[in-house]
Amino acid sequence: MPARHPAPVPDFLYGTAWKEERTPVLTELALRLGFRGIDTANQRRHYFEAGVGEGLAAAYRAGVVTRADLFLQTKFTYQDGQDHRLPYDPTADLATQVAQSMASSLEHLGTDHVDSYVLHGPASGYGWTDDDAEVWAAMVKERQAGRTRRLGVSNISREQLEEMALAGADAPDFVQNRCFARRGWDRDVRMFCADRRIVYQGFSLLTANRDVLRHPLIAGIAARAEVTPAQVVFRFAQAVGMLPLTGTSDAEHMRQDLVSRDLPLSADEVSAIESLAG
Repeated sequence: MPARHPAPVPDFLYGTAWKEERTPVLTELALRLGFRGIDTANQRRHYFEAGVGEGLAAAYRAGVVTRADLFLQTKFTYQDGQDHRLPYDPTADLATQVAQSMASSLEHLGTDHVDSYVLHGPASGYGWTDDDAEVWAAMVKERQAGRTRRLGVSNISREQLEEMALAGADAPDFVQNRCFARRGWDRDVRMFCADRRIVYQGFSLLTANRDVLRHPLIAGIAARAEVTPAQVVFRFAQAVGMLPLTGTSDAEHMRQDLVSRDLPLSADEVSAIESLAG
């Protein structure tokens, strides 16, 4: 299949984990309020991917967006990260599981391609394994076939990324990690990504950093700009080159998160926030 031009990468993603029966209405609401990037996974344990598809279809019917307006990202999840509701044959080889999971995702989302296909995490907490190499090669084939435009990997350490590179694997377009201020906002991984022009996607920016939201520095900036501490954190994330995810279920918070893009932060403020230990 001839390669299509990849959709632009948005500057904010709406994350659909842990929404369950609210997934369709919240996905549609996020689109109505201005989000154009949707993150999901074919992992029924934490996501309702078919519900995302229902929300997309409702938005299409209402004329809110078209498929071409959107950046859709989903994930392949190993069996250890799933519950009994598997999107593939557990007895099949890993490459077949990747293909089956992708086919299921495309059906759920009502599309012939996704814009990003992400490995939901390496098979082990240590190293880049033979299983990971097999799965990644199968994901590359999905890209070659046109069923995804880009590839990513989530929940990965710098050491694993270095092993992946040393193994000669195709470089990911995205790395998506939970981002802790106490670890320098995942500085080691972010620097690896920056050096290789990999887009770093940060999630749990609020829930992993509750102490930061109460820090006097953040509170002071928020008071000066008449915004919320959450808005300061999201603007900081973008200022240091992250593509942030938000998973809020609140319409007003969705609006605030998007408006945070316009918040002015000085270089000194960005540096000070980056140096917070949490």
